[in-house]
Amino acid sequence: MADSDNTTTLPYVTRRRVLAGTVVAATAWTLEGKASASGAGSTNVRSDPALALWREWGRVHKQTERLCRRQQRLETGLVESVGFPCMTVRVPEGEELTVHSIEGLNEVLGNGPDTAALRERAESEFAAHQARWDAAAEKTGYIAALRAEREAGERTKDLLEAFSTTPATTLAGVACKLDAVLREGEAWEECSEFPWPQIRSALNDLVRIAEGLGADRVQRRRIRHDQAETLR
Repeated sequence: MADSDNTTTLPYVTRRRVLAGTVVAATAWTLEGKASASGAGSTNVRSDPALALWREWGRVHKQTERLCRRQQRLETGLVESVGFPCMTVRVPEGEELTVHSIEGLNEVLGNGPDTAALRERAESEFAAHQARWDAAAEKTGYIAALRAEREAGERTKDLLEAFSTTPATTLAGVACKLDAVLREGEAWEECSEFPWPQIRSALNDLVRIAEGLGADRVQRRRIRHDQAETLR
């Protein structure tokens, strides 16, 4: 049997890509620490509302990724043991196709009376396969894992949207906004395309500027200390 054509997107394929290893080259955690130590950008880094929001977003974001990994492991097991719900259709030309949805079946066979018997057999096969998938998904905990991941993802999305109405009062807070947008964007989009390289570059710029401000502050403190020692 030739598995030559999937006429529609597979219904259970996980869309989200969990990032492994480094997420951004320069983290906002580093910037927050340097800003706190040097006072760069604000006299009170800890009171920045953007930082508080970013910490909460980071906690929920990590939870979402953990749930996503669990859901993906369960999904892989289901695919290996049951397979995605599908049906095999022999089109009038004689070729056998594997279709993964009723919509795909209609695209292949159409709605004419001459293919009614074919559609009925295919739909029966699909319903039986779907029932096996649903039973296994419930038994393995896949359904619960998928629901938990989606709920955490919605919470992450709400927090991410809150960044647009939460003002940053420090360089660290600005960097945190960029860090959240970058991490979320890289999890869904092609990381090499606009605007992710530009956002990553801006975040690195903020880290470098903060480091420079911190170094200048330390240097000024040393100069004042040396001057005080000279006057003694």
